[in-house]
Amino acid sequence: MAYLIGIDVGSSSVKASVLDSESGACVGTAFAPKVEQVIESPQPGFAEQDPQMWYDNARIAVREAMTAARTTGDAVKAIGISYQMHGLVCVDKDQQVLRPSIIWCDSRAVPYGQAAFDAIGEDKCLGHLLNSPGNFTAMKLAWVKENEPELFAKIDKIMLPGDWLSMKLTGEAQTTASGLSEGMFWDFKNDQVCDFLLEHAGFSPELIPSIVPTFSVQAELTKEAADDFGLAAGTPVSYRAGDQPNNALSLNVLNPGEIAATGGTSGVVYGVTDQVKYDPLSRVNTFAHVNHQADAARLGILLCINGTGIFNSWVKRTIGVDSYEEMNALAESAPIGSEGLVALPFGNGAERVLGNRNLGASFSGLDFNRHDKSHICRALQEGIVFSFQYGIELMKPLGLDISKIRAGKANMFLSDLFCRTLSGVSGAGIDLYETDGSLGAARGAGFGAGIYGSLEEAFSSLRKVSEVTPGEGAYQEAYAAWKTALEQKLS
Repeated sequence: MAYLIGIDVGSSSVKASVLDSESGACVGTAFAPKVEQVIESPQPGFAEQDPQMWYDNARIAVREAMTAARTTGDAVKAIGISYQMHGLVCVDKDQQVLRPSIIWCDSRAVPYGQAAFDAIGEDKCLGHLLNSPGNFTAMKLAWVKENEPELFAKIDKIMLPGDWLSMKLTGEAQTTASGLSEGMFWDFKNDQVCDFLLEHAGFSPELIPSIVPTFSVQAELTKEAADDFGLAAGTPVSYRAGDQPNNALSLNVLNPGEIAATGGTSGVVYGVTDQVKYDPLSRVNTFAHVNHQADAARLGILLCINGTGIFNSWVKRTIGVDSYEEMNALAESAPIGSEGLVALPFGNGAERVLGNRNLGASFSGLDFNRHDKSHICRALQEGIVFSFQYGIELMKPLGLDISKIRAGKANMFLSDLFCRTLSGVSGAGIDLYETDGSLGAARGAGFGAGIYGSLEEAFSSLRKVSEVTPGEGAYQEAYAAWKTALEQKLS
């Protein structure tokens, strides 16, 4: 029996799943911690996490998933890693972390990205990076260089969160072209690390770890890490990818025109194209997909809304509802449009879809005599869906015809109302699958280690569990009211 393990390092928790490589069945899964991981915010707009917390929670999740699978470490043949995108981890020559990771929803690098965009030039940035440097990993490092120069001088390597976890497991500092593209370090025109960005920012090329293929035997578990995780020394790490490319992989979204969506802490619509196109304002972003090659382009166009599941959980705590199921039932009892109550879900840092503005979340149109918990619950789900639609409209000029969306039946997509509203306002059907990022990472590891001969084989057991077709309803009218409220807030 050959098992595969996928580890998904989120900002809220770390999830691990054990996959039977022959049947494609998930035989054990677990996550840690049981409450959300701490995100520190030492200043407004800052968001940091201790990388050691990811390792500790990964260890707990893997051990619990192995127990649930009733298997032992020597039966595990490969490990795949999915991770929260755009984070920055800095380590010294002894591979010791120098400061907390600046994670994806941290806003401090926005002015650094704008300054780099202005200095390098729009044509060069968009033509080579396919994006503005924005608030991405490279510009977070620029902030460290200017504000923590003594610490910057000690940096030996910079990594994304998944690169760091792999290094802790294997002792090898590595990254991928896909990962470098999400950090704004990859030159698509020359198919290499972007030398002009390094030169502009004053970064040594030595800061970049060695580059390995996304699907490959990248490195092997050390004895120390194997003992920590209850696995066998020498087990290969054979896949890594950012959470959104990996979410698309988990849904077998690999070819031009295919679309994936997720509604976790943040919400994402992610489409694959073979056309080298970009939004000139970088409101939606173009990265190398997991199967991208210089001679066979597979680019992922990503719409990210920072405040989706986190908005849902905030409302749940704030209005004193016991469960998400209760919230969904309350939302169903309110009419489409929530009788004029509008929710803007932009309360989790600078939003790229809004030009890197940190707008904050808000409710508007609140009427004390008409609105109750049901309207609040419906308005927040509609607000999240309408923010998706706002971004989808920006993706269409880039060649994405969104007629079908694939999603895992999890998080916000557990709500029938959420699915119906998204399908209704976008006009796209939604196919739901029983999968998640950790299972996608496990399948990716199987292909990377050669256990599967192709990605088609790796996903041959993936099954659709339900589907949603666009229905009638006054979604466009409600969306128009939401969009007017957003435009007023932006003005």
